[in-house]
Amino acid sequence: MSARVRAPELRGRGWLNTGGRDLKLADLRGKIVLADFWTFCCINCLHVLDELRPLEEKYGDVLVVIGVHSPKFEHEKDADALAAAVERYGVHHPVLDDPELDMWQQYAARAWPTLSVIDPEGYVVATMAGEGHAEGLARLIDELIATHEAKGTLHRGDGPYVPPPAPETTLRFPGKAVLLPDGNLLVSDSARHSLVEMAPDGETPVRRIGSGERGRADGPASSATFSEPQGLCVLPRHVAEVAGYDLVVADTVNHLLRGVRLASGEVVTVAGSGRQWRASVDDHAHDALAVDLSSPWDLAWYDDKLIIAMAGIHQLWWFDPIKRTAGMYAGTTVEALRDGPLAEAWMAQPSGLSVSADGTRLWVADSETSAVRYVENGVLGTAVGQGLFDFGHVDGPAESALLQHPLGVCALPDDSVLIADTYNGAVRRFDPATGQVSTVADGLAEPSDLVLTPDGEVLVVESAAHRLTRLAPGALSAAGASTVDGPRHRTERKPTDVAAGEVTLDIVFTPAPGQKLDETYGPSTRLVVSASPPELLVEGSGTGTELSRRLVLNGEVTGGVLQVTAQAATCDADVEHAACHLTRQDWGVPVRVVDGATTRLPLVLRGLDA
Repeated sequence: MSARVRAPELRGRGWLNTGGRDLKLADLRGKIVLADFWTFCCINCLHVLDELRPLEEKYGDVLVVIGVHSPKFEHEKDADALAAAVERYGVHHPVLDDPELDMWQQYAARAWPTLSVIDPEGYVVATMAGEGHAEGLARLIDELIATHEAKGTLHRGDGPYVPPPAPETTLRFPGKAVLLPDGNLLVSDSARHSLVEMAPDGETPVRRIGSGERGRADGPASSATFSEPQGLCVLPRHVAEVAGYDLVVADTVNHLLRGVRLASGEVVTVAGSGRQWRASVDDHAHDALAVDLSSPWDLAWYDDKLIIAMAGIHQLWWFDPIKRTAGMYAGTTVEALRDGPLAEAWMAQPSGLSVSADGTRLWVADSETSAVRYVENGVLGTAVGQGLFDFGHVDGPAESALLQHPLGVCALPDDSVLIADTYNGAVRRFDPATGQVSTVADGLAEPSDLVLTPDGEVLVVESAAHRLTRLAPGALSAAGASTVDGPRHRTERKPTDVAAGEVTLDIVFTPAPGQKLDETYGPSTRLVVSASPPELLVEGSGTGTELSRRLVLNGEVTGGVLQVTAQAATCDADVEHAACHLTRQDWGVPVRVVDGATTRLPLVLRGLDA
C-alpha cells in the first residue's frame, strides 16, 4: 500500500451501540474500519445496511463497521429519532451521531450512502458511493487481511459493539395496517419481522403470522419468516379465489411479495426472485417469481392489478396474481420530482398508496420529495410538494404547502386525502376541491400509515410509539383542522463552486479486485444528468453510456442542484462461471456558479486510494 491518507478522527454529538463509550480511531487500531455515512430516510442507505450484514458476520473478528449518521431531514437530527431508527433497522454496530455533517465534510462525502475503508494502521484506502459494493468490499477486506497479517498490524478479536436492552411491547415499529373482511386489522410488525392481527379496537392482539425471526421461509403461520415487512393489500374476492391466497404482503428487505391465506395464516412467496433489482425492466409482463424487486414498501389494488410502491428504485410496478406476472408501471428510476406520462415521470422513494373512493385516482406518498403525487388517466401529477430538498410543516394553498418525508396516504369518501406526514409527527389533509392543506393532528411519533374504519373513524399507525392510535372524534371536520405556518427547511450542504460555461463531470469508478467492466447484458456504464432549476444546465442533460460528460452551465443562474445517476456493471475477470454485479448511486450535488471556479466536477462511485 502507498500514497495513503490518514483518516480524520471520529467526532460527533454522541455514540449509540457502544454501552455509553465514546470511540476513537486509536481504539480501533489493528482493525479494518468501514465508515458508513448514512441517513435513516434513505432507501439506498437501508440497502447498504443489508449488504453489510453478511460482511459483519464473516469478518467479525477483524472488521468494525461504524455508522456515521449524517442527516438530510430536520427530524433526523433528533437524537431520540436516531436511536429509534438504529433499533428499527437492526443496526448491530456502533453509530456516531453527526447532526451537523462535520464528519461528512471531513471525509468528503457527497452522497448518501458513502463508504470509507480505513486500514488497520488508520489510513483511508478506499471510498465508494451508493449500493452494490458488497462483493468488492469482501475482496478488498481479504487483501487488507493478507497485507496486515504479514506486517503484524492486524489484531483479531471482538469489536466495540454493545447491544442495547431488548424492549417489550406488543408491536415494534409497525409499518402499515389494513382492514380485514371480518373487521379485524392486520398490522405489519416490521421490526419483529411478522404480521399481527388485531381486534377492531386496534389494541387487542388476536394472532401473529410469522415466527418473529428475520428470514424468507414460506409455510404455516408459526414458522414462516419475513424481513421488515411493510405494505399489505387484501385482494378482491374473485381474484383471491383464483390466486389461492387472500392478502399480499410487501416483504421489503427480502425484495419479495408474499401471499397469506387468512383462514390458516399460511404464507407463500408470490413475486420476486429474492435478488435485489440491479438492471432495467420494461413495462412488459414478466414471470413474477423470476423478476427482481427492490424494497417494495406499499401495495394497492388499482386499475385491475396490484400496484407496488417500489421504494428502492423510485418507481411503481404492477403485479397480476392470476397471470402471475409483474412489470414496471411508472417512473424511470431517476430520483427526482417530475410529472408527466407514467413512463417518463420521476419519483423519489414512493412509500404509501391509497385509491380514491371511485377508483379513478391512485394517491402516492413520494417520501424523499416530501410530496403527495397521484396517478390518473395514465399521467403522474403532484398535489403537494416541491422537490428533493424542500420540506417543512406549512399549511395553506397546495402550491406553497410543505410536508416532511410522508410515508402514508388514505383516500377519504369526500375525495380528499389524509397524509401520514411522518417526520412532522402529524396527520395532514389535502382537499382537491379547495386546493388547501391543513393539519388534522400533530404530536404523533412517526405516523406511517392510516386506516379508515367502517364507522368513519381513522386509525393511525404511530410507528415510533409502537401502537395504533385513533384520531379524536371530530378531527376530520372543518372545525377540527388547524392551519400551521411552521418552519420551512431546505437541505443545506456545502455547495461546490463551479465555473460558468464548460464543466467536465467525471464519475470515478475503479472495478473491485478481480473484476472488470462487463457488457454481456448491454453497455457496462450508464449516466443520467439533470438539474434543478432546469435552466442551470444549458447542455449535458439526458442519458448516456460514458462516465465522463461535458456540461455547459448557465452563467446567469447563480446556483442549484445537479442531479446525477450513475451505474457500472462488472463481472469476475477470467473466470468460467463469473459472478456479475451492478454498482449504482444517485447524487444531488448543490453547486454555486462562480467566475474562475473549477471546471471539473469529480464524483466517486468507487475509488481506491491504495
